[in-house]
Amino acid sequence: MEKAREILVIGGSRYFGKRLIARLLAAGDRVTVLNRGSSAPPSGVTHLIADRDDEHSMLGALGSRAFDTVVDQVCYTPRQAAIARRVFAGRTRRYVMTSTVEVYEYEDSIALVREDAVDTTTVPVDLELPWGDPEFLESHYGEGKRQAESVFATDPAFPFTAVRVAHVLGGTDDFTGRLAHYADRIRTGEPIAVPVDNQPATYIHVEEIADFLAWTVGQNFTGPVNAASHGLLGTEELCEAVAVHVPDGRTVLRPVEVGEVSPLSFTHSYGMSNARATRLGFAFGEVRGWLPGVVAETVG
Repeated sequence: MEKAREILVIGGSRYFGKRLIARLLAAGDRVTVLNRGSSAPPSGVTHLIADRDDEHSMLGALGSRAFDTVVDQVCYTPRQAAIARRVFAGRTRRYVMTSTVEVYEYEDSIALVREDAVDTTTVPVDLELPWGDPEFLESHYGEGKRQAESVFATDPAFPFTAVRVAHVLGGTDDFTGRLAHYADRIRTGEPIAVPVDNQPATYIHVEEIADFLAWTVGQNFTGPVNAASHGLLGTEELCEAVAVHVPDGRTVLRPVEVGEVSPLSFTHSYGMSNARATRLGFAFGEVRGWLPGVVAETVG
């Protein structure tokens, strides 16, 4: 009988993290969840409570435990990555960090961007930036992820994979309110602010990214990998899908030169190539295949 895998998930208390945990448990894995204790983990897991920003807290919670794979759902800064790198050196055979399409925030390409567009081994790391300031972190989300990847990639303490996740949609527990933003404005006819040169993006369904992360746990590849459904969507097409569920609604897009724009509207393309993951053996769905259902459950 094959020995059950020992998997640690850091974070994972909501959205696609809890779906990942459910998949790992269903596969027969022994799952440990480490978080701050602000929310209870699913039944069937071992629960460790620690502050991931505090190295001593992490070491105390982990004790002598070791893992086949660590899945880090909540690594946002190079400081957090540096702590994790020290803490898990010698404790895991593989480290999977959930990263983001926003690491490509400085790459503006008409073609779908590939992983090698951002080589994080060349990204400078600045641990002295105010990463503990929530406002700074929010406005430097992509940069925080880039530098976190760099910490793991430039001097690897273990085999490392960064899953660069497209914008996630789906599920009645989507806490972002992005599609609801469009529905509210379409319902009232209030203008929807978008950049003058509004660009499309790739997306992934919440169940699909959970599937992808669970699949990744069972693989042995390293390096960055993009995770996105096939197909690009722009703001106008998203609004059209939402408007189907808003009787007598009116879609008014208002291009703005400067200032805040609506969620899921972008000044440059966030289109990612999923060719590497496809070659490795994962089969993605088509974004236009699942979008109507997502809009119906979220807005309808």
